[in-house]
Amino acid sequence: MILELTPEQRAFKEQIEQFATEIVAPRAALIDKTGEYPSDVVHAAAGAGLCGVTLPKAWGGLGRDYVSYALAVEAIAKASATVAVALTVTNSLVAEVIAHAGKDQQRERWLRKLATGEGIGAFALSEPDAGTDAANQKTAAIRVSGGYRIRGRKVWVANAEEASVAIVFACTRPGLRGQGVTAFLVPMDAPGITRTARADSLGVRGLGCMDLDLDVDVADDQVLGHVDQGFRLAMWALQGGRVAIAAQALGIGEAALTEAMTYARKREQFGQPIANYQAIQWMIADMATELDAARLLTLKAAAAKDHQEKSTFEASMAKLAASEAAHKAADKAMQILASAGYRRGSVVERLFRDVRATEIYQGTSEAQRMIIAANVLASA
Repeated sequence: MILELTPEQRAFKEQIEQFATEIVAPRAALIDKTGEYPSDVVHAAAGAGLCGVTLPKAWGGLGRDYVSYALAVEAIAKASATVAVALTVTNSLVAEVIAHAGKDQQRERWLRKLATGEGIGAFALSEPDAGTDAANQKTAAIRVSGGYRIRGRKVWVANAEEASVAIVFACTRPGLRGQGVTAFLVPMDAPGITRTARADSLGVRGLGCMDLDLDVDVADDQVLGHVDQGFRLAMWALQGGRVAIAAQALGIGEAALTEAMTYARKREQFGQPIANYQAIQWMIADMATELDAARLLTLKAAAAKDHQEKSTFEASMAKLAASEAAHKAADKAMQILASAGYRRGSVVERLFRDVRATEIYQGTSEAQRMIIAANVLASA
């Protein structure tokens, strides 16, 4: 077994790492401090193809594989978790879904805009009573002449502050849970959409998360995919989304490891750098080992997304392993830096807050364990 990147993948990774270092990293602290959506950085990233990494070139994307995409997300997240998530929502959860299930006119209208950054995408699935239990949709799509009237409330909708289009999931057959959910493409300037800013979040600040109150009319040609098949489409989207979150977690974990090593080499106690002490070395060894193991699972899941019809199992393993390894890395980095890391405004303090979200959104760690266990037990 040869575990090496292709020359093309390696070159792309280096290109994005340079972009992240020069454009994204200098803005990361300010994005976190102000909590403002980084429109300029997102548009600069779109100009580098990072809103459409996996989209076909015919639609304005880069036409690259999922391994390349995961590498790019990790590189951006190492500089700013917020920017990484903003990009992946448009790429994984919106543009890819339209490319996969959209009608020709839907692709014509939205894909090039999303790939180039002319438009930003949002994914409106979560509700007050539909988080981990995403099938429990209460937002209703009521049949009217020529289309539907969508009424309900969506919460924690990332990118919603700047989004031009949202994929909205709504119940079209009450009582059937996931079997009666339909996905709709809804322009965010449509009458009947009220955006409300979320309360300030612990980490990944500046993501433009908003709640959406919906009382909006949509036409039949705004149905994405097939009527009553929206929940299946959401689960398809989350296969790619969870690979992206795994890559995001790896980027945060790598940033924490870098901060820990840099500090340990220069910080002296009892006449020598603390990197010379076994206690510090063991923490760094654990961080590096766990992150590298999670990276292999993430790249495996990315390859599965490219080559398998279904990659739910691999994506859940990757997200679980990467998010928890990154959380441990941020925690150990905080311990190594001690008061230098614990102060408000330090890089490690930001990473410590940012990484926690990776164990929650797009399916909690507990949900990933349920998926993994179900697959393992079914194949035993």
